[in-house]
Amino acid sequence: MPDARLVLFTRYPEPGKAKTRLIPAVGEAGAANVHRQLAERTAAAMRASALEIEIRYTGAEATRFADWLGADLSLIAQGDGDLGDRLRAAIGAPPVIFVGADCPDLTADLLREAADALTKHDVVIGPAEDGGYWLIGIAARYDFLFTGMEWGTEVVLPETLRRLAEHDIEPKLLPLLADCDRPEDLARWPWLTT
Repeated sequence: MPDARLVLFTRYPEPGKAKTRLIPAVGEAGAANVHRQLAERTAAAMRASALEIEIRYTGAEATRFADWLGADLSLIAQGDGDLGDRLRAAIGAPPVIFVGADCPDLTADLLREAADALTKHDVVIGPAEDGGYWLIGIAARYDFLFTGMEWGTEVVLPETLRRLAEHDIEPKLLPLLADCDRPEDLARWPWLTT
């Protein structure tokens, strides 16, 4: 099996449009700055993993993303539809690992662990404390994981696990990590707001 491809879904850090749930705590510019830092940390961890990288972007043109995150990265517009539609469109040729830009504790070692897990398992999941996941990797095209999902809610992980069980697929679970999405999350990583 070929090495897994890492796919980061991110948006341009434009004030008022990035990390909007953080705006009440840190303002529009502060929320955009948190997002900028998280996306840059994620891209650095992806680079350090030595795996193939693809950035699925929205919120600005590819040239602005190249200037921001690096012209060496493969940049592809996210396209239309809900997150599930965009994830399905990005599957391409598995194995593929989808990564969000919300997890300050993501490391290159965790990404390599996920890629290694996909050589032995059909699905790998990095569960998040908020009931979602910070990473999902698939060794085959499992579109059923990305349709009709209540994205951004605490039911994403349990529903994903339920669907996998229905298909007799036991995922490899990575360590439980926390996302930085809500104002109360900022207390865990105070350096994000300095």
